[in-house]
Amino acid sequence: MKPSARQAEESNRTLNRRALLLGGGMGAMIAVLGGRMRYLQVDQADAFQLLAEENRISIRLIPPGRGLIQDRNGKPIAANEQNYRVVITREAAGDVDLVLRRLATIIPMTAEELAATAEEVKSLSAFVPVTVAERLNWTDFSKIALNAPALPGVVPEVGLSRRYPLDFDFAHVVGYVGPVSEKDLEGVENPDPLLRIPKFQIGKIGVEKWMEDTLRGQAGAKRIEVNSAGRVMRELERQEGDPGANIRLTIDADVQNFAQARLGEESAAVVVIDVTNGDIICCVSSPSFDPNLFVRGISHTDYNALTENDHRPLANKAVSGAYPPGSTFKMVTALAALEAGATTEETKVSCPGYIEFGDRRFHCWRRSGHGTVRLERSLAESCDVYYYDIAQKVGIEKIAEMGRKLGLGQRYDIPMSALTEGNMPDKAWKLEKHKQDWRIGDTINASIGQGYVLASPLQLAVMTARIASGRAVVPRLVRMVQDKDVPVAEAPVLDIPAEHLAAVRQGMNAVVNDDAGTAKGSRIVDPMMAMAGKTGTSQVRNISASERDSGVISNDDLPWERRDHALFVGFAPVDAPRYAVAVVVEHGGGGSVAAAPIARDVILRAMSHGLPSLEAYPASQRGRIETMLQELPLRYPVTGMVPIRTKA
Repeated sequence: MKPSARQAEESNRTLNRRALLLGGGMGAMIAVLGGRMRYLQVDQADAFQLLAEENRISIRLIPPGRGLIQDRNGKPIAANEQNYRVVITREAAGDVDLVLRRLATIIPMTAEELAATAEEVKSLSAFVPVTVAERLNWTDFSKIALNAPALPGVVPEVGLSRRYPLDFDFAHVVGYVGPVSEKDLEGVENPDPLLRIPKFQIGKIGVEKWMEDTLRGQAGAKRIEVNSAGRVMRELERQEGDPGANIRLTIDADVQNFAQARLGEESAAVVVIDVTNGDIICCVSSPSFDPNLFVRGISHTDYNALTENDHRPLANKAVSGAYPPGSTFKMVTALAALEAGATTEETKVSCPGYIEFGDRRFHCWRRSGHGTVRLERSLAESCDVYYYDIAQKVGIEKIAEMGRKLGLGQRYDIPMSALTEGNMPDKAWKLEKHKQDWRIGDTINASIGQGYVLASPLQLAVMTARIASGRAVVPRLVRMVQDKDVPVAEAPVLDIPAEHLAAVRQGMNAVVNDDAGTAKGSRIVDPMMAMAGKTGTSQVRNISASERDSGVISNDDLPWERRDHALFVGFAPVDAPRYAVAVVVEHGGGGSVAAAPIARDVILRAMSHGLPSLEAYPASQRGRIETMLQELPLRYPVTGMVPIRTKA
């Protein structure tokens, strides 16, 4: 049946309504989609572009392995060990505080450490990785790796850290490393990019500092792909850097350890030099410290214990200590007088126990005097008056000139910290320094190594090496760099007549080997190892006239810090000198009692392949010496001590 007109009209209205609704819905949907597209493509374009860019390639530096430091025989002195650490990068971490709080639930971190790390991260460029913790154990290191998805920007790494296996023995020589500070960067125009890596470690003192460029090496680089969460997706390319060069020193670790042990708790220093080439065989300052504490971050308690110790363990007394050399300086005065013609080997000087100059009396150490004295006896028995007399004839200028010839008053070019120049005074020096004219009394004091004269144990060892060898020996500390010998030129002959040096050496031989010699108790009886030397005692306080009248107070009765310094210099063997030694014992009293025995033991150790033979010692001392040697806290087991031979 055909629909009526009314029905047709109603049907058309329904269709039109549905079409309008459908069209309106479609239009609304299109509008929403268009708006959303505009929002994503226009309004949020920068944000999405940043996210896309964060899935990008990053270049990171690879720190090189630090060069090793070894003793002359290849024993490790400064080595590298694996270091499990964790670093964070701000640009990848996003909310640094949140990530660090999450990290603190995995590894132990104090609130102070969290705050300090967060501050450091925020103070640096966003792309710079910051070390959060290091020297982690394997368990904590593994936990971080497993929780990496929840720790954006956090990367566990395996690096290298410095370790000093011989700790106390080489602390003053080798020094230690520590994080780069702003002070380290002062004055550096174009610093190595490695130095900008937070907590990157460089040498702070000693060989570690002065050979930093050689030991550091060149950085490598790696290209990595990271996602927007900061997680490393893959490593695209790696270019390894060049590790630092290995350095081999001239020092013998066995002799160094023996000397350190022999000094015990004394505030003292020992230096041994090979007179043939200037090699420093031993350079010890006591007491010492553990440099590993500084690498790991020394505590306030440990640091205060070092700085408050009156024996000054942080000071390198061997090269930075400047001491009045006392009677060890008498060889300088003697050689100056011989050269100037102010004395000869046979010149006689009368010693009544003092000389008078003006209204002042200058005393000899032996109150009753030495009687008539010639050069050899003046050295053997250390007569002060002999040197007072000849010094007035020769004058300070020639004495100072001879001192400089023998290596005093100069700083040597070796890679150690705080080397002192000492002081070899003359008239011009006093006028410039004190605005005063030089006086005869100053010359008299200087003639026996007192007054303004100052020298380090290193300088005294050089002086002795030059007297023993007749050559201008220069000390050296570095033997090889990256398996290549450091060339050493033969030292030139000293501009001192050979007969004068021979006369002084004869006097030094008498010091140790004559019955009246001041160091007779420290002689070496093995003729193949016999030692020559000179004792010295330097005052650290003035002795008043009233004290001299009533009797000079014994060192044993004085507080430690007011006692005299004890010194000894020597060389051996006498007939063919190979080693020179210098010992200073701060406030040790007499050089013959405190310093000479140490020097004998150390120089014997240098000449031996193990502990010294007991037959090198006087028979009356062997029992005591054997016990002493066996009780020394040596690092290396030594089986080379030769027992006393007995008849079958």
